[in-house]
Amino acid sequence: MFTPFTLQTARLTLRFVEPGDAEALFRIMSVEATMRYFSSTPWQALSQAVDNIEQTLKGYRDRTALRLAMVPRDGEHAGEVIGTVTLYAFDLRNKRCEIGYILGQPHWGRRYTQEALRAVIDYAFETLQLRRLEADIHPDNIASERLLQSLHFQREGHLRQRWYVGDEVSDSIIYGLLRQDWQAAIHPAQ
Repeated sequence: MFTPFTLQTARLTLRFVEPGDAEALFRIMSVEATMRYFSSTPWQALSQAVDNIEQTLKGYRDRTALRLAMVPRDGEHAGEVIGTVTLYAFDLRNKRCEIGYILGQPHWGRRYTQEALRAVIDYAFETLQLRRLEADIHPDNIASERLLQSLHFQREGHLRQRWYVGDEVSDSIIYGLLRQDWQAAIHPAQ
């Protein structure tokens, strides 16, 4: 079981998702532009958020997924869930997992996701002692590609016709980050 904890960044608190977050998650996941490159279509009902939170809580219990809500500490949206970062598909024998993220459209362009990912990557490599993180993005998602590259992920592959999102067949671009590369990038030799 993942025991609840929080991570603090300059502007965000990253915390476990709670049942009371359903409306905030629905606001994020029901917007077509936000979900354009996501692995599912926009949510149509609040019950989808409730079901998603139940799956998140199950992931904490059985250690299959670790999802953290992004919550600004100050400003107009202080205390609101504006996005999430998730570690999932753990392969503990090989010390790796996948990482995913989503940020509500009103908060785009403020580098919240980059800030949150830095903290979660540190947690994954230092606390969880993972060796490798992987990200799977849509080929047209240039913003996500730039984000991953800014965090030292390396493009490792292009998988054709990997997913259906709604009725659309989608390819995947795979990015990987090794602990040794992350540590070298954030603690360069002096």
